[in-house]
Parts: sequence; structure tokens; C-alpha cells
Amino acid sequence: MTSAADESKSRNPAQIKAVCLDIDDTLLDSQSAARSSLRELLGTDRAWPVWERTTDRYYARFVTGQMPFDVMCVERTRAFFAAFGEDIDYAEAQSRENQRMEAMQRAWGLFDDVLDSLDWMRATGLRLAAVTNAPSAYQRKKLAAVGLADAFDAVVISGEIGVAKPDPRIFHAACDSLGLQPHEVAHVGDKLTTDARGAARAGLSGIWLNRHRIPAPRAHAEDTVPTITSLEELPELLVTEIAAPALADLVGQAR
Repeated sequence: MTSAADESKSRNPAQIKAVCLDIDDTLLDSQSAARSSLRELLGTDRAWPVWERTTDRYYARFVTGQMPFDVMCVERTRAFFAAFGEDIDYAEAQSRENQRMEAMQRAWGLFDDVLDSLDWMRATGLRLAAVTNAPSAYQRKKLAAVGLADAFDAVVISGEIGVAKPDPRIFHAACDSLGLQPHEVAHVGDKLTTDARGAARAGLSGIWLNRHRIPAPRAHAEDTVPTITSLEELPELLVTEIAAPALADLVGQAR
């Protein structure tokens, strides 16, 4: 005799068929690489908080289309040095930025939990996509440098499609690239608003990867999203809260 629980399971098969992942500070430890590059440029990274604030301000201008990426990088560097009273011209700022960028690219590397997590998702049959706010050539170079050039079924880059997270259209573009509906896809990223809540509002299962255990701001019920502090926690989350018990016997493969 079929139980009510069995009937419920048959009517509600596992929804999640793919996982989208942000790149910077989700897969690739971009913050550590950036701090390393600042140390090489200045001999110290004590000015890191100023660099972060300046980057947030100027990167937003790139994402919203106000500045090309290369120009943004140079103007950010000029603004950073201006904050310490040093007024440098564009050519000097470009030279310093080139030095910093070369150092950062040498320091690019994946977080320790990435490869096992990707292997687990592949082993379960989940499809994978990368979804990132950045220029095309830069992000594709980054993926190649860390050995992930062929790791995804789809790579969706704001610089290629003209819209950026948290705009629902970039998440829907990722779903279209995978041939799936939004409710069949989860998205994982390190930015609460840009990644997790943005994906949730687009109809995906948004997951916040809070590696640094940042206190979350108070949210309305509709903005509440699952939180993990490592990709090692993703299999259990998918099994127990988002996907289906059918995946449970495969969780150990990620550990």
C-alpha cells in the first residue's frame, strides 16, 4: 500500500538539476590575491580597508555600464592614492595598476573546498554553471588560470550579455543556457544581496556562501535564504533542505 509520504515524493521529484556558482570569492580566493597584490605594490596591506571601499565604489560604475573595465581599474587606482594625498596622473596610475594586476594574477588560486565540491556535484548528475559580474576576457582567463576552463556546462558573464547580478535576467540566461527552469536551479555566491537574494527573487534557490561568517542584516521573510560557510556544507544542504533524499547516499563522496 502506498503511503501519503510516498505519494508526496512521487508528485515532488527532486527539483534541483543544476547549480550555478559565482566565481570571485566563491570559487577563487580573489580577496587573498588582491591583498597579496596590494602588498607587492605598497610593501604592506594595511591600507586594505581603503582599497576595499574604493573598489566597491568604482566596480559599481563598471557593473552599471558607466565605465569600461580597464578605465575603471586605472581610475580606482588614482582614487586610492588620492585618498592618501598623492595625486598621480592617468599614465602613472595605469603603470601602478598593471604592476598590481600582474601580481594578483600570479596569486590567483581556488579555495580548498572547491574541487571536491565540483566533483560531488558532477557525481550526482547535477549540471554546473558559472555566473559572474565581470568582463568576458578577464573572467575566462581567470577560469583557465585555475584549471576550471572546462568545468562548467555554461559560463554566463555580465560583460557578454549586458546585464549583471542581481538583475533576474542574468540568472534566467544561466537557466536558459542549461535548458532548465529557474525552480530547477540553485545559485551559490558570496554576496548576500547580489547572489543569494538576487537568485531567489529570480525564482532560483539562492544560497549565501558566507565564508567569513559576516552577520546577516535583518531580512523580511521573503528575503531569507539558506546560508553555508563552506562549499563542504553544500551537499547536505541540497539533500536536506533543497533537493531530495534520493541524493543522500551520495553526500559522502564530497567529504
